[in-house]
Amino acid sequence: MNSKVGKLESKFSNLRVFLMGGTKDSINIIKFLKETYNSSYILTTTTTNYGGKLAKEAGSDDVVDKPLSESEILNLLNNYFDENGFDVFIDATHPFASHVTSTAIKTSKIANIPYIRFERPGTDYSNFENHSNNIYFVDSFEEAGDLISTNFFNNNILHLAGVNTIESILSSSKSKIDKKNFFVRVLPIKSSIEKCNNLGIYGENIIAMQGIFSKKFNKALMEELNTQVIITKESGDIGGVHSKIAAAIDLKIAVILVNRPKIKELENEFIINDIDQLKISLENIL
Repeated sequence: MNSKVGKLESKFSNLRVFLMGGTKDSINIIKFLKETYNSSYILTTTTTNYGGKLAKEAGSDDVVDKPLSESEILNLLNNYFDENGFDVFIDATHPFASHVTSTAIKTSKIANIPYIRFERPGTDYSNFENHSNNIYFVDSFEEAGDLISTNFFNNNILHLAGVNTIESILSSSKSKIDKKNFFVRVLPIKSSIEKCNNLGIYGENIIAMQGIFSKKFNKALMEELNTQVIITKESGDIGGVHSKIAAAIDLKIAVILVNRPKIKELENEFIINDIDQLKISLENIL
């Protein structure tokens, strides 16, 4: 056997991965690592118990299922193992978790661990060019709230961008949104329902469902709620944004689309978008 190949296989046989997850991408990464390098060890961090449960079910050896500070991440990176440490730091957090990615880059450099940013590709909007006058691009959820308050105040709004973004919309500088007309689709977990209730959203205005839904299903929901405007974010096709927009376009519903945040710290980092690129990156690093 070629000595270089032998060393590579030996390294992969004891691969130690620190994975910041909580996304469908991270679940796919866990499955790939376990199928390809079955003796690898994966520690996955998520911000919720639900995310940790999914990571465990996918094959992660251990999980930390709570938000972590910079010092807590560094403690894990430096002290999780008695000797040696993690071979690679994979950041597969959501494209909108900009502060988390900034912290991931910083801590990986301090701990001197190779960093890989796995970021789902964006959506191709070329199919919607003929309907661009019905799609409103904004750079923040606060801006989305302002737009609703000035242009769509009396309309039924369907929020399809996650429970953690609702507060920013409702507390925007111009916010005068009538919550009776504000519907949200969130995960069917206790913490999501409680966040909605704490913001004054209750009962029939909460659609608690998990999944990436088809265009047909999204259309049915929009019609049922007599939706006139949807709010979504540029989370990529894996986040179901294409089917949401396609459903709204068919029904002549306005779309408020929040652009991905620009993360300055990523400017000098190599970003990969799929599992094939991840495999190549691991081989180059290790």
